[in-house]
Amino acid sequence: MAMPLTTLIDGVWSDPPRRRDVINPTDGSVVGSVGYGDADQARAAADAAQAALAGWGDLPARARSDYLHAAADLIVARADEIGGLLAREAGKRLPEAVGEVVFSAEYFRWFAEEARRPVGAVHSNEAPDRRHLTIRRPAGVVASLTPWNFPCSIQARKLAPALAAGCTVVARVSEKAPLAVTELFRCLTDADLPAGVVNLVHGPAAEITDAYLEHPAVRVVTFTGSTSVGQRVMAKASERVVRPLLELGGDAPFCVFDDADLDAAVEGALIAKFRNTGQSCIAANRFLVHDAVFDEFVTRLAERIDQMTIGDGLMDPTPDLSACIDANRVAAVATIVDEALSRGAKKVTRDFSVPGPAFSAPALLVDVPQDCALAREEVFGPAAGVFRFRDEEEALSQANMTEMGLAGYVYSRSLSRAWRFAERLDVGIIGVNNPLPTVCFAPMGGTKQSGLGREGAAIGLEEFQEVRYLAIGV
Repeated sequence: MAMPLTTLIDGVWSDPPRRRDVINPTDGSVVGSVGYGDADQARAAADAAQAALAGWGDLPARARSDYLHAAADLIVARADEIGGLLAREAGKRLPEAVGEVVFSAEYFRWFAEEARRPVGAVHSNEAPDRRHLTIRRPAGVVASLTPWNFPCSIQARKLAPALAAGCTVVARVSEKAPLAVTELFRCLTDADLPAGVVNLVHGPAAEITDAYLEHPAVRVVTFTGSTSVGQRVMAKASERVVRPLLELGGDAPFCVFDDADLDAAVEGALIAKFRNTGQSCIAANRFLVHDAVFDEFVTRLAERIDQMTIGDGLMDPTPDLSACIDANRVAAVATIVDEALSRGAKKVTRDFSVPGPAFSAPALLVDVPQDCALAREEVFGPAAGVFRFRDEEEALSQANMTEMGLAGYVYSRSLSRAWRFAERLDVGIIGVNNPLPTVCFAPMGGTKQSGLGREGAAIGLEEFQEVRYLAIGV
């Protein structure tokens, strides 16, 4: 059976001779492969995006909206098929994988409507013979660079607003989970988007990224990934003053006050920490718990963790935790946990047996020193420490002590306290009694070293537009 073509340039699906296998982390089997390109393919993709830019940007907003609605319909119709592919290549639980694909369609649907809303403004004149107004135009070609942990929804969060704004796109996706997101692009071409509007090239990250950012038509780069890689992308973008839109690493505090609903807090902790086996930028990384409820919260959360099941995400019934993306991720999590244990931390959850090298056992630790990696660095796996605080000021100090500022969570029955605390929590995304704050109509992004700019919502559309000011003599 022939492998589907995976490289999209100027409306044509093709592949270079070199291919790269995609491995199922659950059992090590080969899921498929992608054509592995190079800088030449990346430049050709950017040339195609440049050629398509004027036509796409000048389309009536209603026409762009119709294309995005058609793509959303195809994504939903194929959600089971694409989700199954995603579950295999990324080791995800099947319900999460299918849910991610359906959620991806919502970005296209929401921005299809946002594209039609009026933009620009007419300003008051200060002279009888002059008028002043602003309009918005597409920023240019967008380079979209996305990771493996939520490959479909993160790519959709970039593609949909960029296309709605009238930009054309060149993309590269992580080689660890490229197949499902390639099918997302196939939905776009099957929705009859004009040739060159979206382009996809697989290949070495640095080579493809540099080729994109060096191309004179690329005016925006949108990247989701680690802070260290984001810094390199930003440095490269600065050479041509390309606008960077960056969602980088997180170290989310999950703060539980003494007046919290502990049932809700424990349930929320399980979701915020263990969704996608902990491989989420907005995952709860540190549990900060008031002294008065610390012991009860730890006991109840540990009991729930001890009941978790681990296994193949395609099994029925679906296990609570599936594989990590690879054995390297498992080793990285183990290193963070082992360091904390060697420094005197105590594990309060049971020992688990795991079914393979890409599986990481969940772990909850207490008495973790504040200078351990578990207290200061992104874990990106199913492990976390629990830390005590005595009052709001101490909780805020602990929550804000790291250089990351992507997400945070607050559990309290007091609206006044939650509001007050959220205002001073130095992060971009805050869930108040809510472990799932991500929605397509809300702005997503971080502070400090967690990134620049916002994705989603009306502001996410503006990131891909330029404001033009007109001073008109009348």
